[in-house]
Amino acid sequence: METYFLTDTGKVRTHNEDSVTILKNSHGEYVLAVADGMGGHKAGEVASSIAIDHITSKFNKNDSIGSNADAINWIRDVVNEINDSIFEHTKKHPESKGMGTTLVMAIYTKDFLLFANIGDSSGFVMKDKKLYKVTHDHTLVNLLVKSGELTEEEAVNHPRKNILMRALGANNPISADIFEVDKDVDGIILSSDGLTSMLNQDQIERVLLNEANTLEEKVIKLVRKSNLRGGTDNISIACLFNEEGR
Repeated sequence: METYFLTDTGKVRTHNEDSVTILKNSHGEYVLAVADGMGGHKAGEVASSIAIDHITSKFNKNDSIGSNADAINWIRDVVNEINDSIFEHTKKHPESKGMGTTLVMAIYTKDFLLFANIGDSSGFVMKDKKLYKVTHDHTLVNLLVKSGELTEEEAVNHPRKNILMRALGANNPISADIFEVDKDVDGIILSSDGLTSMLNQDQIERVLLNEANTLEEKVIKLVRKSNLRGGTDNISIACLFNEEGR
């Protein structure tokens, strides 16, 4: 397996509120995670860091993530624990009131592949030279599309497209959408909306399919292209690819 992750401030924001990681244990089990914080300087980045730090600590405490069912319970536990930690931080630091974070995760083992998300950070798989989105955005606009009040085309540039319906630190209780995915894929891609708001799925796919580039070069190119198109938000990407598949 080949992995690479990168986070970039973008061209408009003055600081980076995203956090990202890729973890691996001795059993060859991987956890990838991207968190996109909100709440302004010294609030959004705190929320996203709480999420990623907690995932890292919890993953490192266990020898193995266990079975598919164990992993689903692990995700549910970690989401609730992160949410509690963010609310606890806000109680102790009133100036950070309103902070929160999205979260998208993938757990990949020799036996299964799971995705989980809260908010509008995205999870994709690459299979047979085609990029597929696994997760569903928890946004007002996506809700309006599902209800038939907006078309996909109208949603792209809708003025309220960034309004979240679910985020860690904003909803209590909280739950993540969890997706069980066939593990026979060529790659896994997670990103904050700083990528997907600048590049559409076809554009992302073309970069990832360029066999002349290494995985690192592809991720760097995605960030660069996002910045060339405006870079209006922080951009974070985490990828895991079969070396044959990249």
